[in-house]
Amino acid sequence: ISKGDYFATRSEKNSFESVPIFADRGLITDRNGVNLAWNEKLKEGEAFSKRIYTDQGGYAHLLGYVGYPKKDSAGNYWQTQFTGKSGVESYYATELEGTHGAKYFETDATGKVLSENITEEPKQGKDIILSIDARVQTALYNGIEKLATDAGYTGGAGVIMNIHTGEVVAITSYPEYSSNVMSFATDNEKISHYFTDKRKVFINRAISGRYTPGSIVKPYLALAALNENIISPLKQILSTGQITIPNPFDSTKSTVFKDNAAHGLVDMRKAIAVSSNVYFYEISGGYKSQLGLGIDRINKYAKDFGIGIKTGIDMDGELSGVVPSVEWKAKTFPKDPWRIGDTYHTSIGQYGFAVTPIQMTRAMAGIASRGKLVTPHIRLNETDPELSKTEQLPFTDAQYQVVHEALRMVITDGTSESLNFPYLHM
Repeated sequence: ISKGDYFATRSEKNSFESVPIFADRGLITDRNGVNLAWNEKLKEGEAFSKRIYTDQGGYAHLLGYVGYPKKDSAGNYWQTQFTGKSGVESYYATELEGTHGAKYFETDATGKVLSENITEEPKQGKDIILSIDARVQTALYNGIEKLATDAGYTGGAGVIMNIHTGEVVAITSYPEYSSNVMSFATDNEKISHYFTDKRKVFINRAISGRYTPGSIVKPYLALAALNENIISPLKQILSTGQITIPNPFDSTKSTVFKDNAAHGLVDMRKAIAVSSNVYFYEISGGYKSQLGLGIDRINKYAKDFGIGIKTGIDMDGELSGVVPSVEWKAKTFPKDPWRIGDTYHTSIGQYGFAVTPIQMTRAMAGIASRGKLVTPHIRLNETDPELSKTEQLPFTDAQYQVVHEALRMVITDGTSESLNFPYLHM
């Protein structure tokens, strides 16, 4: 009261301003507590910590990167949030993002600070623990990188997943960008190179790369044929190296469908082990006296295993795929009807087939676990019902046993004998 005139004058001439006190983002760690993304103040007096990412290869597409708060020309922050641009930083942005505090200043007309007060303390974001094992992730990426470099491949991807829980132990894509380079956004030359690199470094091939699966679809067709009583697992089909059918465009000629070799008589186990195309042509499209599944049932059983369908993994950018069908061909190739040859090509994973590595990981896990189709996820101990849900596929244990034995024969007597290690039962 005694200083009323003084304070009245001061209140008219002075103003209150606030500046944010930036909260640190939550840490991102692997399943064993190894830091994969953390925060550091790199310069004295910095307003906010910078996001630092592990310099081990193989994490860019998994972790992603962030964009930082931005000021206008007057020095005021017009964007106060960190922006998750991709990967975990994007998908789990809400939880990683902390709650900023605020500091309020009273200034006079000349801008002189008369008083300041922190009224809101910042709160760090929630830590995200991944199901990833950093040791496995790094080893997987290094192996893919070396093979691609040595063989001249454009890129590659790999996924390792717990078949019972859906926990992803490793998921990586080569080539990749640097999360630190993209986040700091100061090396314009390198960033420009990323965008012009013909290998497409920003594509996460593990979930967004769609590829022709080839012969890895054969175990699913075997299960379908057993379930539909198309063939006994012991019945043998003769592979002379090819089959021929009348040419649909010229009845005086034949159309030839090749095998990868003349395998002789093969039953179901042997057909999977040596990857006999002729065997799967016949049980899929039919040939002479051998009945076939037909394209509709092939399509159904493939989709039962989630092939061509998004898995629901907790990562942005997952794509679906294509399992060829009569309807698909009608849209893709109008006026060209479905032919038996299309069924043959589909049966060996060719033609319009397109899948992602994560889809096939999940599908193969469904065979390995004898019918448990899990939802892949990269967060450890995930309680989200969407990520922990499973489906049970309706095949018998005896049917799975045939395919399991066949897949073991791939290693002992088939196309992958180079993996028949004495110290590891594959």
